[in-house]
Amino acid sequence: MSRSILIAGGFLGVIAIILGAFAAHGLKPYLSVESLQTFETGVKYQMYHALFLLLLGSLPLASEKVKKICFYLTITGVIFFSGSIYLLATNSMTSFDFRLFGPITPIGGTLMIAAWIMLLINFFKLKKK
Repeated sequence: MSRSILIAGGFLGVIAIILGAFAAHGLKPYLSVESLQTFETGVKYQMYHALFLLLLGSLPLASEKVKKICFYLTITGVIFFSGSIYLLATNSMTSFDFRLFGPITPIGGTLMIAAWIMLLINFFKLKKK
């Protein structure tokens, strides 16, 4: 599982860098300052959670069960949170109204928070030496 988590973390990081550069250079002429800032929020949280997965995958203190749960919560959370933010921020560029995805954003955020809480609970369960 750790290998899959590390690969996913690396992949999310690469995609975050690509999307950040795309927003800064490719989308700048087409989006408002507010929409660009919104898009960048999605990129930031994607990168934070890419780093979280890299930490998680290399962490010997977390059980395999906890790693697996955190992995799925994080991946789903990033897709829901950052993905919906990307769509909402670029809504003005398409004929489809992505505002219907708005309610997915807080669900994604909640899933990412849950992943961190799972890891924290795992740390509380560690035996003191």
